[in-house]
Amino acid sequence: MKTIGLIGGMSWESTAHYYAVLNRETARALGGLHSAPVIVHSVDFAPIAEMQGRDDWAAAGRELAGIAARLEAQGCGVIGLATNTMHICAPDITAAISVPFVHIAEPTADALLRDGMTRVGLLGTRFTMEKRFYIEVLEGRGLEIIVPDVGITNLNGIIYDELCLGIVRDESRKIYVEAVARLAARGAEAVILGCTEIGMLIDDSVSPLPTYDTTELHAKALVAAALEG
Repeated sequence: MKTIGLIGGMSWESTAHYYAVLNRETARALGGLHSAPVIVHSVDFAPIAEMQGRDDWAAAGRELAGIAARLEAQGCGVIGLATNTMHICAPDITAAISVPFVHIAEPTADALLRDGMTRVGLLGTRFTMEKRFYIEVLEGRGLEIIVPDVGITNLNGIIYDELCLGIVRDESRKIYVEAVARLAARGAEAVILGCTEIGMLIDDSVSPLPTYDTTELHAKALVAAALEG
């Protein structure tokens, strides 16, 4: 099994979830006492969030590309980025490494298409919902993507001001459930939890639509890629 290089810390709350899924999925695949060979580079999120706020994606791309290259130099045979939003820097990362980079949107599209979904809602940070870098990957796989028509700023605030800090509030859960209900009314068949923290707040037990948790799907895809060959 190849060593998995994971760029995390954006936020550390969801990176901890990644680590658990990587090991759980490896144990499921290999049995016994097996766990995942993984090197986690957990960044300080505050400077990254500042880059996001000033739309300095070039600086963020240089930072993440450098981390990916160092993970490869440490022997990682597959690289993952434990955040949806920062996949805006995916081209910078792939240009800096020679080992496979598993894009978070690809296993998400795989799961949706496998289940016969075609028109899908997307929840995430305002960057993921408003910019095209993420949606284009999904549309390129034949999916129709719709984003919330109201409350994007509020949804974004809940991620940064609460979930990234480990705060889970029932009031915020209700706001997200209402957002999903509005997407369902517009014809969405399912909803992508397109921020790695949203799974802390909603899942199939409370959502009006089937949920596709990108954290779970991405971590499982990283294990599958590490096991190939």
